[in-house]
Amino acid sequence: MDRVKDKLCIVTGAASGLGKCSAELLAAEGARLLLADIDDEAGEALAASLPEARYQRCDVSSEADWQALMATAEDMGGVDVLFNNAGIAVMATIESTSLEQWERVQRINSTSVFLGCKYGVQAMKGRGGSIINMSSMAALVGVPLFAAYTASKGAVRSLTKTVALYCQQKDYGIRCNSIHPGGINTPMGAKALEDADGEDLKLMTDAGASMGEPEDIGWMVVYLASEESKHVNGAEMVIDNAATAA
Repeated sequence: MDRVKDKLCIVTGAASGLGKCSAELLAAEGARLLLADIDDEAGEALAASLPEARYQRCDVSSEADWQALMATAEDMGGVDVLFNNAGIAVMATIESTSLEQWERVQRINSTSVFLGCKYGVQAMKGRGGSIINMSSMAALVGVPLFAAYTASKGAVRSLTKTVALYCQQKDYGIRCNSIHPGGINTPMGAKALEDADGEDLKLMTDAGASMGEPEDIGWMVVYLASEESKHVNGAEMVIDNAATAA
């Protein structure tokens, strides 16, 4: 049970859902953890429940917060794994999405990944490491009900490949991969289903297969964090029960 033993792993959006599950699985495999979120109560509680974990409040759209998070990681011995997981989803079509909604989704879902990758690369380039970016099946197919979300996850997909190639060319020893889940049984997924009705719900269920569980993603995070994936770089890890295979 030592697949990531002693690696310092940063997990954003760690207080619930996929972030929480991934943090727990990483801890079970020997990782040390720096947990980041804006839900302080849940984040502190999770850190207290794990063997070697520390919580720090981080608004992932804030450059200053990222700088502070990386400074803490350096104090803890330096980051080995960065899981850019934090994100939001807004149900709105291209016609109904407001500019405010669009900009908020891009800021939290894609600008945050840019900042994480920027400071993650700077922190890892003398030691190597793994950057794992949470994208979505929505980066691979059109999802009419989530216009802003789909665009933000497409940006994550493209940035991941750019970072992977850049680090390879610089011989930094840093891998960068993206994960593309389908529907997952998390609070965010449940909220999307709750908000949908009638034709909206039909469109959502037609577009995806059965809902997965957080562990289906968490074990992929462990794999990408571990040396088992040392030759996996710039890849799209699709976990959607064949929803995008048709």
